[in-house]
Amino acid sequence: MAAITSALIAVAGVILGWIAIEMACKPCLEQGRNAIGRSLNPDYDPDDDLNVHAPLNPNPNPDPSDSSSNPVKAV
Repeated sequence: MAAITSALIAVAGVILGWIAIEMACKPCLEQGRNAIGRSLNPDYDPDDDLNVHAPLNPNPNPDPSDSSSNPVKAV
């Protein structure tokens, strides 16, 4: 009977430990699971993500009156 009690306590400890880790590391685990899901999906195309396409030249025609575009001269 003591062996069954010890086994139940050990299983309960493992389950509670797993729940604690899941709750503490939830954001990190979700990102990892999403990345694994995308990599295993044959229809996923990373080029379809909207946040991937950044402009190469974000300000092609700067305003000449803007003082932040003037070079700083060192003395």
